[in-house]
Amino acid sequence: MFLAELPVSQSPAAPSSSRLDLPIAGMTCAACSARIEKVLNRLPGVEASVNLAAERASVALSGGETTPQRVVEAIEKAGFSVPPATVELELTGMTCAACAARIEKVLNRLPGVEGAVNLAAERARIRYVPGLADTARLISAVEKAGFGARVASDTTREEEKARKAALYAAEKRRFFIAALLTLPLVAQMVTMFGPAPENGHSDLLPRWLQLLLATPVQFWIGWRFYDGAYKALRGGGANMDVLVALGTTMAYVFSLVVTLFGLEHQHVYFEASAAVITLVLLGKLLEARAKAKTTAALEALVRLQPKTARVERNGELVELDVALLIPGDVFIVRPGEAVPVDGEVIEGASSVNEAMLTGESMPAGKQAGDAVFAATSNGQGMLRCRATGVGEHTLLAGIIRLVAEAQGSKAPVQRLADKISAIFVPVVCAIALVTFGLWWWLGGDFTTALVNAVAVLVIACPCALGLATPTAIMVGTGRGAAAGILVKNAEALERAEKLKVLAVDKTGTLTRGEPAVTDIVALGTGEDEVLALAAALEQGSEHPLARAVLAEQKARGLAMQAVSGFAAVAGHGVEGTVSSRALLLGSPFWAAERGATVENGVLAALQGQGKTVVVLAEQQAGGSVALGLIAIADPLRESSKAAVARLQALGVEVVMLTGDNRATAAAIAAQAGITHFEAEVLPGDKAAAVQKLKQGGRLVAMAGDGINDAPALAAADVSFAMGAGSDAAVEAADLTLVKSDLMGVAHAIALSRATLSKIRQNLFFAFIYNVLGIPLAAFGLLNPVVAGAAMALSSVSVVSNSLLLRRWLPK
Repeated sequence: MFLAELPVSQSPAAPSSSRLDLPIAGMTCAACSARIEKVLNRLPGVEASVNLAAERASVALSGGETTPQRVVEAIEKAGFSVPPATVELELTGMTCAACAARIEKVLNRLPGVEGAVNLAAERARIRYVPGLADTARLISAVEKAGFGARVASDTTREEEKARKAALYAAEKRRFFIAALLTLPLVAQMVTMFGPAPENGHSDLLPRWLQLLLATPVQFWIGWRFYDGAYKALRGGGANMDVLVALGTTMAYVFSLVVTLFGLEHQHVYFEASAAVITLVLLGKLLEARAKAKTTAALEALVRLQPKTARVERNGELVELDVALLIPGDVFIVRPGEAVPVDGEVIEGASSVNEAMLTGESMPAGKQAGDAVFAATSNGQGMLRCRATGVGEHTLLAGIIRLVAEAQGSKAPVQRLADKISAIFVPVVCAIALVTFGLWWWLGGDFTTALVNAVAVLVIACPCALGLATPTAIMVGTGRGAAAGILVKNAEALERAEKLKVLAVDKTGTLTRGEPAVTDIVALGTGEDEVLALAAALEQGSEHPLARAVLAEQKARGLAMQAVSGFAAVAGHGVEGTVSSRALLLGSPFWAAERGATVENGVLAALQGQGKTVVVLAEQQAGGSVALGLIAIADPLRESSKAAVARLQALGVEVVMLTGDNRATAAAIAAQAGITHFEAEVLPGDKAAAVQKLKQGGRLVAMAGDGINDAPALAAADVSFAMGAGSDAAVEAADLTLVKSDLMGVAHAIALSRATLSKIRQNLFFAFIYNVLGIPLAAFGLLNPVVAGAAMALSSVSVVSNSLLLRRWLPK
């Protein structure tokens, strides 16, 4: 699909004159834009104009003295940047891993371009620097290499699917025709196992008939291999088509010469050339069918969203296309219907099945104020909702985008296979040439030498190597999406397998994230007055503890008092003036620093129960005086203890990082089964705590809400964002758990290990197949027909093995 492309226009004028339209990042004021203009206009032949509001620079180049690359470098030297653009291209014409490697090499040769090609998805995901490259130049480079390309988008998804279906149907027809023509040729091979005939050959069919049967298979059915080989060689590379075309042509031409010149004592190999083409075609059909299943999870997500919605317009209900909805529209979801877009319930109550997003089979209760998400299924009640996210801004769209990006990314484990694929075909051709030369020289038999060389060419297959990693990644990320685990890229999935430590935030990760007031201890005044004064201070705060205090104040029906001089002290608390009284509300340690001490016995008793205690104190001339204590508890999630045990069973140490006091942290850690925790860690210090855990070379993950814990998430080797109620949360971390449940981290690590296990199995099969198959063919132990069958099945076996990942379920 189309991804945030930043276009660059270049004038079709003469090479000495061109125009660049560049996005600029880092400008904050008019002085910045003036600075860039000044720097650019100093370059020879450059006339630049910078638009601060649009954050773009229009640059005219003349005379050819200054290149686009030099313009970008000048902008960067001035302290600004040209942000890279991303585009995804649909590719056609690839037949094996060598093709993918060739396209990748061609793209990465372009200045400012970094591309990754996915053979299984037939797509290229490319980052490029505007000004140094543009979409047209990228497509042109791919086409010059002998392949087809176009920008991928949502609208082209169905077109591409239809194109592939039509191509599959045409290939299927060709295969059946090839099979009918080849079957008589292969059937006569049974005579090879009988006694040698007197005339020196064992043909059941006249050779002229064999020639008639084999010729259409070789040049009509097999034309795709000649076409692919020509395009690959023209582009300066070599692929599987070269091997098949070369091998079968050698067998066919030799047989043609023997037949035309009546060399009765020589055997003909029409059955070999025809059978190899037919079997390779069969393999490609099976491979295409299996590959289609690897994207089944993504296709299922795309199909989930309803096409229409019932929207209130001018007091009436009208049915509109979902694409026409805008934020703020009020829509109705009747019992049994799917929610059309993301929204907030404003009236009604029901239960909604969110299994397609969270993997959770139990429906979630919904009432006024709750969020609903596109494609989830409504139960028995009717809901009246206000649209909050439409089009590309729904949670479902974000998941689809993330899954597509992850499936198109490349895992580091694939690098070795890529390096081998890049040189595979030339090496195989060299081995086949050596095989031919040695057999002819040592054995003196041209026919045997030719057959063995053909077998080497035919059995070698770079496809299995190229499909080993991407097919497993595609199936694994698809299964993850179905279980509510969103993987941002293949590299994160690979790293998650090796995790040794998981740092977790307490609030909202181990606990429910819904703290509530449990105790109010008044010290010289009434409970309600302590709560009312505390609520007045907290009305300007968004902290979860503040929300708990305000919820209790509302529940007791206390009037809200005005506050002035409000100030929040990060990591400590808040202070302000209420009814002419200078008050502070915060941690006991901070209150003690300000002179308000509290009896340790009362404080310790509350903290020992795993409760967070805040102190309300009044600042007076002689020092601060404690007015009361408010104890707040955020109960442990029901699944947290089991999740910690599961992670420990996976060999992952769980470490809790919290800003709470040591006593409360110890109580929560004990309830969750965590032995290592760090308390009183300020938000800004969590990143340093993660860095400390990484000492000794251990891979450390961080699980948090994706916003408050952003520095710590960035410092971790792998980051998990808990909960995905918005696009921002979906994009926040390496892996996002749609359901805010620590068990999801355990499931993600298990999925990572299952996926990497499949990749290693696939790479082993691909390597061992070629390591054993090529020598066997070179030593004359494989007939070309058997070699062709083995080659055809190698790719199918790798893709089929990846499809076994579809059985993976969270445990």
